[in-house]
Amino acid sequence: MAATIVALATPQGRSGIGVIRLSGDDSVKIAAALIGLNEPDLTPRQASLYNLKDPVTGETLDSALVTYFRAPNSFTGEDVVEISCHGSPVILREVVDVCLAEGARLAEPGEFSLRALGNGRINLAEAEAIRDLIDSQTAAAARQAVRQMHGEFSARLQPITDALLDIIVILESALEFVEDDLPEAQADKVRAGMVGVSDAIRRISATFKAGKLIREGISVALVGRPNVGKSSLFNYLLGSDRAIVTEIAGTTRDQLRERLVVNDIPISLIDTAGLRETVDTVESIGVERSRKTMADADIVVVIVDASVDLENEDIEIIRSVKDVTHLIVANKMDIAPVDATRKIGALIGELTKSELILISAKTGHSVDLLKRNLIAPFSPGEAPSTGFLVSDARHYNLLVRASAEIENSIELLDTRASEELTLIGLHNALRYLGQITGESTTEDMLTRIFSTFCIGK
Repeated sequence: MAATIVALATPQGRSGIGVIRLSGDDSVKIAAALIGLNEPDLTPRQASLYNLKDPVTGETLDSALVTYFRAPNSFTGEDVVEISCHGSPVILREVVDVCLAEGARLAEPGEFSLRALGNGRINLAEAEAIRDLIDSQTAAAARQAVRQMHGEFSARLQPITDALLDIIVILESALEFVEDDLPEAQADKVRAGMVGVSDAIRRISATFKAGKLIREGISVALVGRPNVGKSSLFNYLLGSDRAIVTEIAGTTRDQLRERLVVNDIPISLIDTAGLRETVDTVESIGVERSRKTMADADIVVVIVDASVDLENEDIEIIRSVKDVTHLIVANKMDIAPVDATRKIGALIGELTKSELILISAKTGHSVDLLKRNLIAPFSPGEAPSTGFLVSDARHYNLLVRASAEIENSIELLDTRASEELTLIGLHNALRYLGQITGESTTEDMLTRIFSTFCIGK
């Protein structure tokens, strides 16, 4: 008998509606206690309006829509009741407290989805897609999550798994019933099948670069000496006055982080403290954090002031990023001298091979060009929103490991190794593919995966 769990399925805070979800054998019984009836007339998949009452005091808590989903035709595969109350945190807390008093317990993160997995309503890849859909930052990421949630990833893996199983059956049969080695013609057929499976896995895993970019995006650090316009550019990119901008050097003491989206790619934009030698304790801490951020960022944007000659600090900063992905940006082109481009370009050309981007954070001149260049180093070379993409690092790692095992088995087959040795890699590959959909995933792994889900899902 499965314990009945309860959780708020909508975000915390005030809202027009708050949904409380119950799942388990006692869901209807608990709903009956809330409604104040022994046997509530709950028609499956039909929302009915009831007054919710405190079973102890008889006091009305709220008027709510109650919807019953009878097992096994529910999200979790168990009896599920969803209670749509008014979205007051006080009311929602009272209703959850009544459910707990009537025998339910609070759900763990992702426990509803975990029960759906355990009851065969979804597989692991589809469950993870639910999490990714909730966490999606862009329309492209949401579309990819929906495709995976509807089983597209599983559908692509199934013929690969079937082909791998066919190969394993042939080798297992040869091991069991054939005294001699496989006939050459049959060995060639098995090898061709293994190559085909490995190639199919590699084609799917090759989409990870684009998928990861859409799902996770990139981190961009804006660096430079004080007063070159880092915070002005930060504000322009965001379209709001998020950072304080003054003529006083060292205004930015700590990092500012905000999100924006460029061509369906989420970007974590970081405005850092100006890099310079300073005796100010607070500013020096900010400078040290800036240097750490430069090391961790996916791309560093070095900003210089085009209205003045480059200083030694500018040169040192440019030299420090030569071995990381970076862009060099000359800001304040709206007030720069006519020959500034030539002078700055010549000096920077001696320091780095990077193309100089000329912008004005005040007028927006060429900021769109800068945006395109931010994501260009990470572009997969094709439209990232076309076709299904692998976006989860766990899935990618399992695909790579499966392909490597099959390649190893191909090498063993080529050297006429025994079927026992060849089969080891194929069985490992089959297990890795099964871990993607949850068919061969350990309980510890499931616990780690579902701990990343939100409570109520």
